[in-house]
Amino acid sequence: MTVATYVRPTRAGVCVVQQPPVPPNEQARLEALRRLGMLDTLADPSLDELVHYAARELDVPIALVSLVDTERQWFKARVGLEHTELPRDVSFCGHAICGDDVFVVEDALQDERFAANPLVIGELNMRFYAGVPLKSPDGQRVGTLCVIDTRPRTLDTRQRDLLQALGAVAAWELARKHWMPPAEKVSEE
Repeated sequence: MTVATYVRPTRAGVCVVQQPPVPPNEQARLEALRRLGMLDTLADPSLDELVHYAARELDVPIALVSLVDTERQWFKARVGLEHTELPRDVSFCGHAICGDDVFVVEDALQDERFAANPLVIGELNMRFYAGVPLKSPDGQRVGTLCVIDTRPRTLDTRQRDLLQALGAVAAWELARKHWMPPAEKVSEE
């Protein structure tokens, strides 16, 4: 999939999907993601319970633990979405991993970065997104805990705080079970 595929006419002209930026530390971020050893693995009951809790407490139909790979975002845990992965070039999570705070899009149809996105204008009918970056033990943002709705909405301070707290739990669960530290460099003396 390429950006040129995602164009939508509007009253003001043509709207094109803005691909997520590539973080400046992308190579180190991808190495940390590989050290987690989580991509394409079986479901994790603790993370499954976490996304169910997030969806219930934040009153949204979709919640995910998403790991952002080179060309895709892969869902380690999910509720409300059948897909196990989606292309990174249309992902909201790809934007969310570029910062440290909760990334919120209150109405994707009204946001020029996402208005032509196939996740917004297509079958998923995504309108609201909120995601908190998940950091590996070495501080790399490897994915997100995110919640999605098919209607525009906002998060109040309590809901933002809850999403951040649940994101910290998700990151801890990923690291606790799967983190492989980088190999020690042996100095030649």
